Amino acid sequence: MEPLYQITVTCICCDASYSTSRVRPSFKRSIRSDTDFCSYFKEINPDFYVVRVCPYCGFASTESFGEKLKETQKNAYYEKIGKQWKMKDYGTERTEQEAMECYKLSLLTAQVIGERDRVIAGLLHHIAWLYRYAGQKEQELRFIAFAKDAYIRVYETESVSYSNARLLYLIGELNRRLGNFHEAVRWFSRVIHDKKIVDASMIRASREQWTAIREEMTGKGMDLPEEMQQSGT
Repeated sequence: MEPLYQITVTCICCDASYSTSRVRPSFKRSIRSDTDFCSYFKEINPDFYVVRVCPYCGFASTESFGEKLKETQKNAYYEKIGKQWKMKDYGTERTEQEAMECYKLSLLTAQVIGERDRVIAGLLHHIAWLYRYAGQKEQELRFIAFAKDAYIRVYETESVSYSNARLLYLIGELNRRLGNFHEAVRWFSRVIHDKKIVDASMIRASREQWTAIREEMTGKGMDLPEEMQQSGT
């Protein structure tokens, strides 16, 4: 069985129908994942096919995008991106480079039409993962910093239901990866000590990363954050 199959998508910008590839569920099992949820796959990476790109107008979206566009959004898209678009089909098997092109085009699209911060944060984070797969550490950290800032905007502006343990943990973990240990501890601390949070897996993960930071800072002779000095967690 081939890992890829085709679906038909109707572009919400130009209304054209086009085909794009998806990965069959049986090929989506990861062999391992990083502490910020970046997954690794044995054969084909499903993340390469998350973004759908309309070959006719270039509108690049994911299933997280809104289902409809206002006229003002369409006009903004055509003004900034659509007018310059030259027809290109990303609907078949994608290389790592083509996956990156799709994600960056989707990021630009999301920014131009004013998509929600959570959508933009996810795109930034996935671009960081693509740089990680490619071993480009400097670019990976650059986009992790962008993603971290976007996730913080989600926490500050979106409904309480999305301000959950996973989001708090993720902000802490991205800070840890950037070497912002004091900030990381502050976010992990919220997960560990907030009695309203009952997500056992995120509490456990926060404790593990808290411990990892303590060990790294102690090993480097760095001053521990106040939260660590006050708590034996």
